[in-house]
Order: sequence, then structure tokens, then C-alpha cells
Amino acid sequence: MTEKEKMLSGKLYQAWDAELLEERQKAKELCFRINHLSPSQSQERKALISELLGQESDACLESPFNCDYGYNIKAGKGFYANHGCTILDCAPVNIGDNCLLAPGVVIATAGHPLDPVERASGEEFAKAITIGNDVWFGANVTVCPGVTIGDNVVVGAGSVVAKDLPSNTVCVGSPAKPIREIGTKA
Repeated sequence: MTEKEKMLSGKLYQAWDAELLEERQKAKELCFRINHLSPSQSQERKALISELLGQESDACLESPFNCDYGYNIKAGKGFYANHGCTILDCAPVNIGDNCLLAPGVVIATAGHPLDPVERASGEEFAKAITIGNDVWFGANVTVCPGVTIGDNVVVGAGSVVAKDLPSNTVCVGSPAKPIREIGTKA
């Protein structure tokens, strides 16, 4: 099993593998190009974003935007990431339609072993993150590996999402917890 196959299957893997290094380098080059385009170069920006994500996309990614691979990010229609968004997409990041990320949001599928010897060996793991439709993250929200967030969720600024969050809730804190339910439009 290759290191990439291990990464995508949630097993411990070596991130410094040559294939993974090359793929991350390609994504970083694309992010660099996206981040240095003039705001008026919207067509070029859209083409680069689609290339980064590996699919035709209407995603709006404000600069600076950074990710590890790009191809593991599946963004639905109407996705908006404000300035300073980072997505560590070592595992799939599935984002529903009409999701909004305020400035400074971090979505991280990557993690490291707690054992210091394993951690020092360069081993890491990745767990997929799923975000439902019509979700809004306030500024500086951090989403940890393996989390699923339901539809119509609002996560307050500065919150750390370490566990699954149910649909139709407002969630805040570290760790983020539902503080109230919200209605949905019929």
C-alpha cells in the first residue's frame, strides 16, 4: 500500500513521501498563483480554482487561501471562503451547498499520534470532514479531523469543532456545542 493510499484510507502514513510531496507542491503553486492574481482577473482565478479542486467549481476563495492537495476538497454550489482560510485536505473534505466561511477558518483533516515516539517518526493520519448544506462558520473557527457537521448549522467565531454537530443548531465554544436550535425555511 502506498503512502497516499494509507493517507486516503485513514491509516498512519508518512507525509514526506515523494508522491505526496509532489502533489502538495502542485497545490501550493496553484494557491500561490490564485493568491497573487488581481481581484479583477476573475476568469483566470475561476480557472485556477477549478484546476486546484480538480472539478469545475463556482467556489469563491478570497486570498490568501491555502490547502494541502485541493483534489480532496469537494465544495458544493455557492461556497464562499473569506480571507485567510486554510483547508488541510489530506482526507476528503465534503462541503455542501451555500456554505460560508468567515476570515481565518481552519479545516484540518490531518492529525498526529499522541505517542511522542510515533509522532517523532513522522507518522500522521487523516480523517474525513463532512459539512452539510447552508452552514456558516464565524471568524477563526477550527474544525478538527473526523467531524461531521449537519445542515443549517451556525458555528460562532473562535469555536473549535472537535465533535459532530447536529443539523439546525447554533454552536459555540471550545469544544463547540449546540446552544440553541434554529428553524429552517420551508
